[in-house]
Amino acid sequence: MHIAALHQPSQVQLNQDGNLKHFLTIEGLSKENLTKILDTAQSFLDDNNNLINRPLLEGRTVMNLFFENSTRTRTTFEAAAKRLSANVLNIDIARSSTSKGETLRDTLWNLEAMAADIFVVRHSSSGAAHFIAKDVCPKVAIINAGDGRHAHPTQAMLDMLTIRRETKKPFEELSVAIIGDIKHSRVARSDVAALQTLGCKDIRVIAPNTLLPVGFSEYGDHVRLFNNMDEGVTGCDVIIALRIQNERIDSPALSSQSEF
Repeated sequence: MHIAALHQPSQVQLNQDGNLKHFLTIEGLSKENLTKILDTAQSFLDDNNNLINRPLLEGRTVMNLFFENSTRTRTTFEAAAKRLSANVLNIDIARSSTSKGETLRDTLWNLEAMAADIFVVRHSSSGAAHFIAKDVCPKVAIINAGDGRHAHPTQAMLDMLTIRRETKKPFEELSVAIIGDIKHSRVARSDVAALQTLGCKDIRVIAPNTLLPVGFSEYGDHVRLFNNMDEGVTGCDVIIALRIQNERIDSPALSSQSEF
């Protein structure tokens, strides 16, 4: 499936009051949007280490639609929704009608008709969540659990929460390095966008030339690219390490894993 390029994501994921109606990408969100998410997440952690269930989603139905394999992300979404008292359905995509040729659009329309309130979507195509929110099921809240190489906003917010909790410093005072397969990583893109939005002024992206991205300069002067790890991490407060995204690489980017 081909997904069109994304334009002005804020118009799709925000309502007229500037609050989230979908969570598709970090781009287009304000510092206030991200801080509110972090503060809300922190409040859950403060409630006896997440052991208290809340009725915030009582009577709502959450459907997990993972068109890519996942263990940790799907399971944590399921656990979180249940702790908020939601009804949770994990759709077995491999055994769904999509395996018989049904289109993504028709599959989602059928699921929407079953009174779904929230779709948590992971898909191999960049822009899939945006496409669903804008053109297929705009009345269902869409949470992007990773789309191709494009974005992984919930992982980015988890990373930002961890950084805030562990460093206990304002983002403006931090130096953060992201190391690994930057070129093919949706997490790297979302992390850089979140760090920029939260005010981090020293972001270092470290990778071999073949795994460095094109286009990170659009994030401004606060993002620097490095080939040398020792040089890149010197003086850093935080290091985020990423694996090689073998499932998204068409041809070998390195001669061997040991080179990485």
